[in-house]
Amino acid sequence: MRIALFATCVGDTLFPEAVQATVRVLEQLGHEVVFPLEQTCCGQMHLNSGYRDEAAKLARRFVDVFREHDVVVSPSSSCVGTVRELYPGLIGDTPGLRVYELSELLVQRLGVEDVGASFPHRVAYHPTCHSLRVTHVGDAPLRLLNNVRGLELVELERSDECCGFGGTFSIKNAETSSAMLADKCAAIVASGAEFCTALDGSCLLQIGGGLSRTRSSVRALHLAEILAST
Repeated sequence: MRIALFATCVGDTLFPEAVQATVRVLEQLGHEVVFPLEQTCCGQMHLNSGYRDEAAKLARRFVDVFREHDVVVSPSSSCVGTVRELYPGLIGDTPGLRVYELSELLVQRLGVEDVGASFPHRVAYHPTCHSLRVTHVGDAPLRLLNNVRGLELVELERSDECCGFGGTFSIKNAETSSAMLADKCAAIVASGAEFCTALDGSCLLQIGGGLSRTRSSVRALHLAEILAST
């Protein structure tokens, strides 16, 4: 299958390893991954901040860039959720545009639960808000993690609670965001995990920063990077 990659702003600037890992996972499964150089932001940050006109321009550009591709993948459930759920109300229907987060593409579209990865560590999975409530990826990430050689998936208490990032929420409501992050980091440390993984770089940025500030040895790592490990 020929799959177009949408890197996202966060992936391009802060988590390029996750973007590269997405490519490696799909290529190892025999798929061709292409990267349209014309891609920019999906407009999520603009839309969430009330800049609808600017967001609409970016949304139309996204559609123009990716509409010719049969399948689009991204290592971000929040950006995928923006395209699938918010674009129709912003610029109208986008027929033919099929955009997937990596884990749902693998499990739900391609029928793959074992990518041949090996990662001998204890891992806690944080289901991000967008993956739970917008893209509805379900247990796809857990199915993939359960098939990684050597990986011990540990239970995360109150795993469905937000990490406190929420884009501009963490800036406009810093005290509340920090309190939510403290709860999330405490749960991660209590789980005994060596790594915390998730589908969204923005949440991993929040969690990783919180863990670092408390001098925890637990590392935040994108799901794609675990799946690309051999």
